Amino acid sequence: MRLEGTKVIALVEDDFEDLELWYPVLRLQEEGATVDLTGKEAEKTYTGKYGVPAKSAFAFKDIKADEYDAILVPGGWAPDKLRRYPEVLELIKKMDESRKPIGQICHAGWVLISADILQGRIVTSTPGIKDDMKNAGAEWHDEAVIIDGHIISSRRPPDLPAYMEAFVGKLAGQ
Repeated sequence: MRLEGTKVIALVEDDFEDLELWYPVLRLQEEGATVDLTGKEAEKTYTGKYGVPAKSAFAFKDIKADEYDAILVPGGWAPDKLRRYPEVLELIKKMDESRKPIGQICHAGWVLISADILQGRIVTSTPGIKDDMKNAGAEWHDEAVIIDGHIISSRRPPDLPAYMEAFVGKLAGQ
């Protein structure tokens, strides 16, 4: 398994896009990574847009970025909530400063915008937040996946295979 010993944070909040959380989590686990679901509260069950539950193992305040290799931000409506937590923005900033992989799909770009890390970056997202991404200083493209250094971005659920191929490849050093 290519990612044995790798630790990844997966952010969770109510109204996450079910596939955009669970597909990446399961793919990373298949590769041997440990993925810690992390929410505002530990041991809380959050519900996706389509009713799929996700129980957090940790609270944002209990996670230390230097103990992890990467972070995933799912889409859906959860990013609009996630970007309001100072602890989430701090995690994103620290991962960015350390050049650790940051995966964002669909509306997850909102979290990176609020963390103020997109200036000069090349990204994609759901077209619905294209203007937000551009206004944050990013160069936006309508592509299935874009890798700009340590930031891996994708548009929507049909792009998940390409997104996870890129994210897993980045973590595996390919």
